[in-house]
Amino acid sequence: MEDVLVPAIVMGILFIGLPWLILHYVTKWKTAPTLTNDDESMLEELYQLARRLDERMDTVERLVAADNPGFERTRLLSDSAMDNQQLDELERLRRDSKTKVSTGRTAK
Repeated sequence: MEDVLVPAIVMGILFIGLPWLILHYVTKWKTAPTLTNDDESMLEELYQLARRLDERMDTVERLVAADNPGFERTRLLSDSAMDNQQLDELERLRRDSKTKVSTGRTAK
């Protein structure tokens, strides 16, 4: 009995359970909602807030460096060419996203 039952369960899992599980999640991913206009505007606001906070951190670091000559900055600097590569890429992606939204196209 056990010689027949175990292979039958394994075959059922392999040929019924596993494909069902894969197809279930593929269908879920395809029907998942994309970013709405509200989501994009919220992301834009958060991005602007992050830029303002970054500028404030630069100001604070400059003030601390002026008071304490031994202070060393350890974060990304907005005036460093190497650090600006990542920031420029983010700016380019943001502009591309705005262009797509203004022309009526949405990312999928």
